[in-house]
Amino acid sequence: MVAELFPASSVPPIRSVSLARLSAELSRAAAGIGRIAVEGEVSRPRTVASGWCYFTLRDRAAQLIVSCPPRARARCRVVDGERAQVTGALSWRSGRGAIELVAEEVVPVGAGAIAAALEATRRRLVADGLVDRPRRPLPVLPRVVGVVCGTDAAVRADIESVVAERFPGYPVWFAETTVQGPGAAAAILEALRSLLARPEVEVVILARGGGDATALLPFSDETLCRAVAASSVPVVSAVGHHEDRPLCDEVAERRFGTPSLAAAAVIPSRLELERELDDRLARLADALAARRQEAEVVLRALDPSAVVDDLLVGAARRLERVTQRLALAHPGARAREAGARLAGARDVLAALDPVAVLSRGYAVVRRADGLVVRRPAEAPPGTRLELQVAAGRLGALAGDPIR
Repeated sequence: MVAELFPASSVPPIRSVSLARLSAELSRAAAGIGRIAVEGEVSRPRTVASGWCYFTLRDRAAQLIVSCPPRARARCRVVDGERAQVTGALSWRSGRGAIELVAEEVVPVGAGAIAAALEATRRRLVADGLVDRPRRPLPVLPRVVGVVCGTDAAVRADIESVVAERFPGYPVWFAETTVQGPGAAAAILEALRSLLARPEVEVVILARGGGDATALLPFSDETLCRAVAASSVPVVSAVGHHEDRPLCDEVAERRFGTPSLAAAAVIPSRLELERELDDRLARLADALAARRQEAEVVLRALDPSAVVDDLLVGAARRLERVTQRLALAHPGARAREAGARLAGARDVLAALDPVAVLSRGYAVVRRADGLVVRRPAEAPPGTRLELQVAAGRLGALAGDPIR
């Protein structure tokens, strides 16, 4: 009769297992759930000497123990009574006989909580001098521009269109990653570090296509903001927004309302660069022409024939002025005095006349290249020479120097 009421097929088999094996199975089951994000109210937070923080996440129907390891404390805002979203993975604690949610990130939920969290983070950044620090100039012609953006095509397409307009083919490296939701702050930080590790990258744009305060929360992550401020190259914040302003705007070298505006400020204009290069080449050509004129004046002063020509011209001008004064002066003593000066000037002109010098038997010896020979070493034996005398020119061939 009992067998008919409780057939053997309806009774589940009983499996005998050890406590250690059961604990291992529970651990595998918890791990199989994977990473999760769950909301609730933070209750009874406490921090132990090892640096771990523990609290209870609860709602009306359930509660769960949450643990924050020291490595994740920078991304875990734990405030008693505040509603928060916890991102992490379940873990079976065999020693305690309980399942815990090991947090990777704890972020506030709700406008009031988000505003309070942002203000607290901002106060810490201001206290460390990261908000009011001097800003570095953006490079004029960066070797490579790095861009951290989401995996959606819109932001990347906007930046690529600016590149195509200003400088087609300019080197821009994109690091696409998650920019919203649980784990986004860590993903953005990792993408930024991957670009900063490349020595070719000389400026980085943090780009996003906008969103509300909750969507922009990863760009206010304190660890990310500190990495932006400590970056070895300038970082530009280009998180599209209107009223909501993430904290990375306040620590970046420059900030822009849209990724397109940021790209236009970072990507140089090829047309403007070519125009500036032409202007500089023109100024250089003018400077070289001026230096050439100055050099010609100096060389002319060093040429004997030019010196004689200048003296003759000057003497002729002085003679003209003397003649004009004589025409206006009294024909008496002034005329005789002027005549004496005129005679003296003529004597000077006659003494400076190269033809007069040559008529006394002197000659000007030149090589075939026009160089005036002043020393025997300038005309080795066999050098063809030209001798200019008073009545013409003669050719000659240099022989051995006379000892």
